[in-house]
Amino acid sequence: MPTPKPIPGSILKPMTFPTVDGGQMTVGGHKDNWTLLVVYRGKHCPRCKKYLNILNEMRSDWADAGFDIAVVSADSQEKAQADQAEFGWGFDLGYDLSEVQMATLGVYVTEPMSPEETDRRFAEPGIFVLRADGSQIVVAISNGPAVRPELAELLDGMIFNKTKDRPHRGTV
Repeated sequence: MPTPKPIPGSILKPMTFPTVDGGQMTVGGHKDNWTLLVVYRGKHCPRCKKYLNILNEMRSDWADAGFDIAVVSADSQEKAQADQAEFGWGFDLGYDLSEVQMATLGVYVTEPMSPEETDRRFAEPGIFVLRADGSQIVVAISNGPAVRPELAELLDGMIFNKTKDRPHRGTV
């Protein structure tokens, strides 16, 4: 049975994830900056790597616009660290996204096709943009790897929304 989808404008309660650098990151709740939260499928997904490489190249653009970046998957620490070592991403990279957290975010969950794909259920892509108060101004979830917001367009739209203090959309 599908998980209920998030309601734009609702406050995302804080979620904490371990990070590959040995720390933790918390998304949701009140922050000083807006947050771009990217949920990716995991080490097994080449489309995710392409997307995250683009995001990594845009880190300073997002930071200059007042956004923190948080990226997380259901992967194990070992797999997340392997990706970090291979690609050298400079954003906060979390792992061990639980099925309870997946349900809270409203992302689609997939059973691996085989042990060669991955060793656990994983989240399909999700992009969440949170205002500083933790409210979800953008919720973009996909049930497969090929559909994700284009990052430059998303940033442009979020700068507009932020500077013009635009309301949450899709609330009816």
